[in-house]
Amino acid sequence: MRWTPSDIPDQSGRTAVVTGANSGIGFHTARTLAHKGAHVIMACRNPSKAATAREQILDQHPHANCTVGIMDLADLDSVRRFANDLMKDHERLDLLINNAGVMIPPYTQTVQGFELQFGTNHLAHFALTGLLLPLLTATESSRVVTVSSIAHHFARIDFDDLQHEKRYIPWEAYGQSKVANLLFCYELQRRLEAQGHPTTSTAAHPGVASTGIGRESAMMNTAIPLFSQSAEAGAWPTLQAATDQAINGGSYWGPSWFFQMIGAPKQVRSNRHSRDLNTASKLWACSQELTGVRFLDETTC
Repeated sequence: MRWTPSDIPDQSGRTAVVTGANSGIGFHTARTLAHKGAHVIMACRNPSKAATAREQILDQHPHANCTVGIMDLADLDSVRRFANDLMKDHERLDLLINNAGVMIPPYTQTVQGFELQFGTNHLAHFALTGLLLPLLTATESSRVVTVSSIAHHFARIDFDDLQHEKRYIPWEAYGQSKVANLLFCYELQRRLEAQGHPTTSTAAHPGVASTGIGRESAMMNTAIPLFSQSAEAGAWPTLQAATDQAINGGSYWGPSWFFQMIGAPKQVRSNRHSRDLNTASKLWACSQELTGVRFLDETTC
C-alpha cells in the first residue's frame, strides 16, 4: 500500500529534534511533524534563517509547537552546547532526525579540523546522537533517523584518508560521508539491541529532490530539474522511517521509482559495504576517537 504523510499517527506529546530544519528536506520534515502535533525543535546553524522557517510553519499551522535551537554541525563544541541545553531543558526525546548535511563544497575543514562533509554529515551526527542517547533511551518508543543518500552506492570508507587530506574529490568525500551514515545507523541498532534498549535506529534517503544542497554543482543544477521530485516529497521517506510504528530498527527507506530517485517511499537495500560488520565496528571506534563521544556504558574505543 502506498504510504503518504496522511498515515502519520497523532504526534501530540512527542518531542522531535530535526537538524537542518530551516530548509529543504528538514523543513518539510519539521513542518509535517509539527502539523501532526509534535513539539519540534528546529536545530539550525543560522538563527535568522531558522526564525524565518519557524514563522513559515506557524503561518500555515498557527497552533504548531516549534522552537529553535542553534547548533553548528561544523563545530563539535556547538553540538555539545546544544545537546547539554536540550538534556537540561527536556525530560523526553522521542525522535532525533539527523538530517542536515553539506554536499560537494570546495575543500573545507570544520572547526576541529575534519573534512567538512565527513565532519558535518557523519561525525557531528554521531556525536549528537551519543550525547542525546540517555534521553532517547529513557523515552518509550524513541527513534533515531539518519538521512543518507543514493550517492552512498558509489563510495567506500577510506580509513587511510578519512579526511581526504591526500586527495580531495568532492563527490567521493560526499559519498563516503553518506555510506558512513548507514554504517552508523546499522551499528547503532545492533548496539541498542545488544544492550536491551527499546530505542530504534533507522535510515532514509530522499532520492533526488529539489533542494539547495547541491547548489555548487553545475551538473546537479542541470540534472535535478529533469530527474527530481519536490523537497516535500523527498521528506516522505524520512517521515515514514520516523513515524511508521510497523517498521523495524535497522531498516532503510527511500523512493520507490526510477532507481530510487522519485516516488512514494518503500524499504530499500543499501550497498554491501554499508552492511559490513568489520567496517562498521572500525568506523565506530574511529568516530569515538575523533569526537570524544562514547555511547551509554562504553568506555573504550
